[in-house]
Amino acid sequence: MGTTQLEAVQEPKYWHLKTVLGDALDSEFEVGEILPNERDLAARFGVARATLRQALEQLELEGRLQRRRGVGTTVAPPRIGVSVGPSANVWPGAGRDAWSTVGCAEAVPPAPLAALLGVARDETVHTVRRERVMQGQPVATELLYVPAASVPDLSRMLTPATHAPAVLAELHRLELEGEDRSVELGSARAEDAKQLDRLPGAPVLVVTTRYYAAGRVAAASVATYRADTCRLTFGDSGGLEVLHNSAPERRAS
Repeated sequence: MGTTQLEAVQEPKYWHLKTVLGDALDSEFEVGEILPNERDLAARFGVARATLRQALEQLELEGRLQRRRGVGTTVAPPRIGVSVGPSANVWPGAGRDAWSTVGCAEAVPPAPLAALLGVARDETVHTVRRERVMQGQPVATELLYVPAASVPDLSRMLTPATHAPAVLAELHRLELEGEDRSVELGSARAEDAKQLDRLPGAPVLVVTTRYYAAGRVAAASVATYRADTCRLTFGDSGGLEVLHNSAPERRAS
């Protein structure tokens, strides 16, 4: 079996176009400016629209462009640094939490989360939805999953207005023993995309955090960050796995 010489591999046309477009963004366009439509851009650079779309998608993934509902494709501002490091052993919603609560419901979590929490696949858990806003724009949405076993003293007399505060208050009664988190690239689900003012399928960064108490996972959260505007930063002591194709590649501690 022969081997492929990397030097002989031709650069894909869309990748070369991405470089050319990137240079044009730096020299011809301002932050927030709307790009010409795909037909005009394809004609200008002499490429097929399919090739142009691949280049534009790559630039969006790299945070150079933003696709906005009802507006079009615009030049993105520099990414916002968002800290997702260790929370100094405090539960979500405690201390100087950067998140605000949107609502809470009892729902069956996705199968991977049920396995993570150690609950039956058809068991409902308290699901707190939260959002994070920076510089006046939504940058992340989060679902915090809390099994009933973690908050056994939760009152049954709950209303939509008291559900989330009651869940968080009971969770805070537990001694948090530690937490870890992983991050992977994903695509925005319809509900998250709407909350983040993105298009469904847009690239996002998904941060999954496990919270430990009494020797087990007492709660877990899945936070979805806009990949076009966010640059995630982690503290030196926060457990972190960088995931690719659902397989851990690196772990820092």
